Amino acid sequence: MTVVCSARRQLLLGLGGVAMFSMLPTKAEASRSTKGVRSLGFYNRHTGERGQGSYWIDGDYQNDILTDFSQVLRDHRQNESAPMDKRLFDFAFLLKQSLNFDEEFHIISGYRSPKTNQMLAKRSNGVAKKSYHMKGMALDIAVPGVKLAEVRSAALALKLGGVGYYPNSGFVHIDTGPVRSW
Repeated sequence: MTVVCSARRQLLLGLGGVAMFSMLPTKAEASRSTKGVRSLGFYNRHTGERGQGSYWIDGDYQNDILTDFSQVLRDHRQNESAPMDKRLFDFAFLLKQSLNFDEEFHIISGYRSPKTNQMLAKRSNGVAKKSYHMKGMALDIAVPGVKLAEVRSAALALKLGGVGYYPNSGFVHIDTGPVRSW
């Protein structure tokens, strides 16, 4: 087996060398951290409810906090909650870090029941019939003290999913679907 090192020299490795080489961590493995704490706060503008807490600690998602978050992010029209996609919280956490703010996100919409989504889709062309909100994979957010265009730019730069910009309505949509923007 031939391996090219950074000095562009070729080394011929025997079985022992191959075995040793295969045990070395790859760059992706070396950069993946399972230590630390990820915390978020949410304020639901429709219900006045707040939820905050450390949803991820040393590599483990905290189910009690995730359940609390799902309750705050529920469809307030139908009073229905659903488990939210954990990746959505990671998206929000990384967005919070990139914006360098430590306040709570203001929630315009989190989970949306099919009934609510259908009603909203009849009222507006901006509501997708198969919205990621119905899958617990989307949030419509505002960040007090941060310009909406900055929130959008930071979310786009993360390339973690969909980003919708609604300046007339005062929010940015983020979701864990394919990377795209509108």
